[in-house]
Amino acid sequence: MTTASAPTVPATTAPPSSRSAGRRYRQALWLLTVRDLRVRYSTSALGYFWSILDPLVMSAIYWFVFTQVFHRGSVGEEPYIVFLLSALLPWMWFTGAVSDSTRAFIKESKLIRSTTIPRSIWVARVDASKGIEFLLSLPVLAVFAIATGATVHWELALYPLAIVLQCALVYGLGLIVAPLVVFFRDLERAVKLVLRFLFYASPIIYGTHALPDRLRDIAALNPLSGIFGIYRSAFFPNQLNWFEVGVSVVVTVVVLVVGLVVFRRSEHRVLKEL
Repeated sequence: MTTASAPTVPATTAPPSSRSAGRRYRQALWLLTVRDLRVRYSTSALGYFWSILDPLVMSAIYWFVFTQVFHRGSVGEEPYIVFLLSALLPWMWFTGAVSDSTRAFIKESKLIRSTTIPRSIWVARVDASKGIEFLLSLPVLAVFAIATGATVHWELALYPLAIVLQCALVYGLGLIVAPLVVFFRDLERAVKLVLRFLFYASPIIYGTHALPDRLRDIAALNPLSGIFGIYRSAFFPNQLNWFEVGVSVVVTVVVLVVGLVVFRRSEHRVLKEL
């Protein structure tokens, strides 16, 4: 007598966990970031060196102007080239990422329409690629620090804090400008003008200690003041101002929350507009 086998119950597919979804997001982000870097340097003979040539040239110009032509006074600290680079290198990350975020959706419109990956990844990969360029430029800062005899202090351990803050700030700004540029194309040029103004309004060629007392509180509202102060404190401990760092944290959180809200509310309209 043959015993009838029990009917096989089809296995149900479990919904993807947040952990696996996060893993796929990170994998897609990494692939897009590597693709972005390869495309950027594929036709360049110097490749990676272009990412550090611009800040080096700018640093050389400002070093010459403020040390050889004019009396620098209390604008910065010695060695001034290290003082410059410790803020100019993260500035290149900031301005490059924000500027490229204005074209994050327009430049990749076909891929955005044809893929189902989260659209925020197109902003995140800009931040990631510029952040990698910044990390690759840090050996240049180290070389100048060694060559000029700059002293390294324990505040170097705070670099991860500055990097995390800057990542969040740039990502939040990117989430704001990327979708808005799709609707207002003139915003791309406006962002470039604001970045040009922000360069001189940020403590890059000078320190906040060089500002008059009435301007220091206003300068502290610039989140880059606290972030750049952390970077500089590795070589110049008195550049670390915890009040400015606290303001940077608060402003960065606000920018990130506003960016997430703006992005979520405009995402569907962006897809229709592209």
